[in-house]
Amino acid sequence: MKTAWIIGLLVLASAPRVLAQTQSGSELFEDRCSGCHAPAGGGQGPSLAGVVGRKAGAVAGFDYTAAMKASGIVWTSANLDQFLADPAKTIPGTAMPVHLADPAQRAAVISYLATGR
Repeated sequence: MKTAWIIGLLVLASAPRVLAQTQSGSELFEDRCSGCHAPAGGGQGPSLAGVVGRKAGAVAGFDYTAAMKASGIVWTSANLDQFLADPAKTIPGTAMPVHLADPAQRAAVISYLATGR
């Protein structure tokens, strides 16, 4: 009986993670990113349309932090993966507060962003 109870708790504890891993990149973007990164701009963060291959801090009219503007980063898939895993470690002084700890979620979002949205 105790074993069944423990297994039940483990299944419940892992359920949100399993469900999140099945989300597509567009769904993850909508859930985790679109609140700040509106496709047409005007959000708290810059538009991410066309971000893959773009220099960091380069969207005209957006007020980037000095750290982002000075980073010299070009947003490759590898750089986006590193940044989304830990923005403050990748670019100290960034205003980006959200990270995606799960590598599968990062890969899905980056694949979605690579489509140019």
